Amino acid sequence: MKTIVFGGSGFLGSHIADCLTEKGFEVTIFDLKPSPYLLPEQKMIIGDMLDEKAVFEAVRGQDYVYNFAGIADLDDATTKPMDTVQQNIAGTVVLLEASRKNAAKRFVYASTIYVYSEKGGFYRCSKQAAELYIEEYERKFSLDYTILRYGTLYGPRSDQRNSIYRYTKQAIEDKKIICIGTGDETREYVHVKDAARLSVSILAEEYRNKHIIITGHHPMRFKDMLFMIREILDNQIEIQFSGNENEAHYNITPYSFVPKIGHKLVNHYYLDMGQGLLECINEIYNNLKK
Repeated sequence: MKTIVFGGSGFLGSHIADCLTEKGFEVTIFDLKPSPYLLPEQKMIIGDMLDEKAVFEAVRGQDYVYNFAGIADLDDATTKPMDTVQQNIAGTVVLLEASRKNAAKRFVYASTIYVYSEKGGFYRCSKQAAELYIEEYERKFSLDYTILRYGTLYGPRSDQRNSIYRYTKQAIEDKKIICIGTGDETREYVHVKDAARLSVSILAEEYRNKHIIITGHHPMRFKDMLFMIREILDNQIEIQFSGNENEAHYNITPYSFVPKIGHKLVNHYYLDMGQGLLECINEIYNNLKK
């Protein structure tokens, strides 16, 4: 089976590409930049998802199309509404059209749990709109899909746009973590490798034309996650909260009343949060020594 991962050079996309290769898929990565994680058996295509001709040629002969490209950071989208529309909505439609014309078996889309919310700003708007296009392509053209709604991801290969990476790097470099909020905000953190495994398992028939939630197993207060980082680093870290709520992010739950229901998918085994934080700290520490 042939699979192409748009955005496969990035944080989550690269891990999914790895999992697909491990499962025996023939994997192509399509991204604006070369993947630093490219495996010898994977193919790399440098291109723009808005380039209709390039996308059509890349999707030719592919069985499964993963869309993990576009603006993935909520705060980036807040200041770039036009770019968010172009990449997250128009870009998705370009990929849908190429998948339809090339008779792909399934279109897999990286969405967010913010589609359930009134929070999330332009990022949430773009994901909701893209989901509607995906659903309509299935109704009009019988293009099967699976929509994956992710919670708060963390783990190796992340960067400054990832909250746990950002706060862990602050802790290591400055011995201090300064963050917006009260610390009582609740998140369900999910390790990127667990999310990647689930993102491949959904190619099973039972997940065809379904909306799947991928988050952590247990809700955790934001400040408890920071306290874990501090304890792992021998309690030498100062933590400061602004006390002001971030209006774009949810506090306790992303859910507002909506008619669409998603089914939550979890691994039978998963990476413990403490072990996951140790992995993040080790990666950042080693990078800083280079």
